[in-house]
Amino acid sequence: MNLPNYFMADLPTDGQLSSTLVTEACYTLKRNREKHLANRTTQSMVTLLSHLAKEWLKPDNPFRRLALEQGPNATGFSSQTLARGLDDFFKMLTPENFAALLEQDFGDSTRLDGFAAAGSSRAAIANAPGLLAHITAGNIPNPTLLSIVLGLLLRSAQFVKCASGSALLPRLFGHSLYEADGKAGLCLEIAEWKSGEPRKHSAGPIRADVLEPTAKRNQELLRALFEQADGVTATGGDEALAAIRRLAPARKRFISHGHRVSFAYIAGGMLEPATRRETLQRATDDIVAWDQLGCLSPHALYVETGAGLSGQQFAAQLADELERREQIEPRGNVPVEIAATIASRRSFYEIRAARCEDPHETRMWQSSNSTAWTVLYEQDPKFQLSCLHRFIYVKEVKDLAETLRTVDSVHGQVSTVGLAAAPEVFESLATELARWGVTRVCPLGQMQKPPLTWRHDGRPPLGELVTWTDLELP
Repeated sequence: MNLPNYFMADLPTDGQLSSTLVTEACYTLKRNREKHLANRTTQSMVTLLSHLAKEWLKPDNPFRRLALEQGPNATGFSSQTLARGLDDFFKMLTPENFAALLEQDFGDSTRLDGFAAAGSSRAAIANAPGLLAHITAGNIPNPTLLSIVLGLLLRSAQFVKCASGSALLPRLFGHSLYEADGKAGLCLEIAEWKSGEPRKHSAGPIRADVLEPTAKRNQELLRALFEQADGVTATGGDEALAAIRRLAPARKRFISHGHRVSFAYIAGGMLEPATRRETLQRATDDIVAWDQLGCLSPHALYVETGAGLSGQQFAAQLADELERREQIEPRGNVPVEIAATIASRRSFYEIRAARCEDPHETRMWQSSNSTAWTVLYEQDPKFQLSCLHRFIYVKEVKDLAETLRTVDSVHGQVSTVGLAAAPEVFESLATELARWGVTRVCPLGQMQKPPLTWRHDGRPPLGELVTWTDLELP
């Protein structure tokens, strides 16, 4: 299947990109939006997006097939992991879920179409940005796809700047949009260029004279894009986001999502024989999903004393489950430097385990002849950042209160907690997590499958993008 050159990212090189070209592309996007998108109804966009999702779920869909054929080489994920991740994403794009999202964020699904009552003497309308600029991280594809979907729902023109090497799946989704609705496709641009790095670290503002030429060019392109955009969304590391924010004019709306971590908690009784198998499978689902690379993936699993297995017994059985999963959904290939990092971390714990007087203090299980998966049990409950790529810590704790004390080092940075608990205590434990500052609690096994209505970092997905106009009725 040969894709036409609809997007900048379709071109064989970004060498011809310039700030002038970016500016002209933005002008075109805004004109096309006024002609082809701005006056559509919310329901028409829901219908279009639901149709696209159904098409992507079909095994013979040409864009899906191309994603699974070319995706492993382009993204580093196995075709099985890609298929599972794409299914999880597109299954949530249904009319019912879109209706729930609009109702949650706007209170009325028609507020994008016109004024809707907001009390007995007032009405309100939500106004979408004319042009949204998205700066994506690229570690996993679904957040970028979701940004495009939300922008389409708002009827905004969109310019998506993909992280270097991550444009394949956004491009394929964009081409499927063109095939389903060519006029809507004219309101989307997808580009990819290298960002570059500063020559040396500086705590102050980034100076042009200490930047590599690639970084200078990146700044020029982003400044041109931000000058034309009505709103900017960005995801990535905290330092990268700070640098991007400095390039955006102060008057522009800037919505960012920085580095976050997640963990899981398995409460008492959830590893008894009746529930053990399901809990193990759900924990494995969360580790395997997107090879543990998203901010919603667990770095550690905390097992409550009295769960039905000791932490070490659970770790051993989790290792067996990860080995079985590797046979049917293998981890993707990793660069040499990442494999070396995993091997180095393993060596550190092998030495530690050998020197421990208590053989139960540190134990490790690992895949044979590869770095495909690693399970590390430690008696010390202190939170540890995993090196990811299916490398998981298992800790045993007395209760949730002890867990929250041990993860205090990442307080304010925790995105999601996957919770395995009996129904009668699930909500009380979730409340304790919420009061501590966790912005999302979900059942174990769903950590990397947030619903369409998910409030990323506790903020409304659509509500942050729009501007409201209130009408006071006579």
